[in-house]
Amino acid sequence: MTSPEMTPEEQTELDKALYDALNPLASALRSRASGLPEDRMWNADPVDVALSVLGAWKVVDTEVKRLTAIAAGTAGSYGASYEQMGAVWGITRQGARKKWPEAVNRPVSGSARTSAPLELCGGTAELMQETPSGGWMWAGTGADGTRGAADGGTRYATKEEAAAHAGAFLKEHAVDRR
Repeated sequence: MTSPEMTPEEQTELDKALYDALNPLASALRSRASGLPEDRMWNADPVDVALSVLGAWKVVDTEVKRLTAIAAGTAGSYGASYEQMGAVWGITRQGARKKWPEAVNRPVSGSARTSAPLELCGGTAELMQETPSGGWMWAGTGADGTRGAADGGTRYATKEEAAAHAGAFLKEHAVDRR
């Protein structure tokens, strides 16, 4: 698999979506930094406005990197190799391993488990596969600090089933930030 190419129309739509998402963030960041109401953000000194937009792009860049690492970890947990991830990202296998060192899970020497991280709704869970049984379990902590695990040591037949149960737990224990 190679890196996907966008059409000019897709590029235009992506730009529009990103700017639509960025403007409220830039306004909120500027408002907090300046103490001015968000609706007056664009009436400020042009340098201050441009720097606010640049700062908002930095926040977006950091978030994209975090989400990219999660996507790489997900791909690795399903069996993708660093060579495959590097090909998609347009870098070498070694570059992919350096960029996402935890993406491809390997059992610890002598370990009876394979594990994969799951981040959702502000919480985290670990999906664990026991060998030789092959059953999957989960344990995690919700965004509200509540800890949970597969009921009574339940073993699920597939990783996806364990992830669904862990995801439901993480969603139930998310923190409402409205």
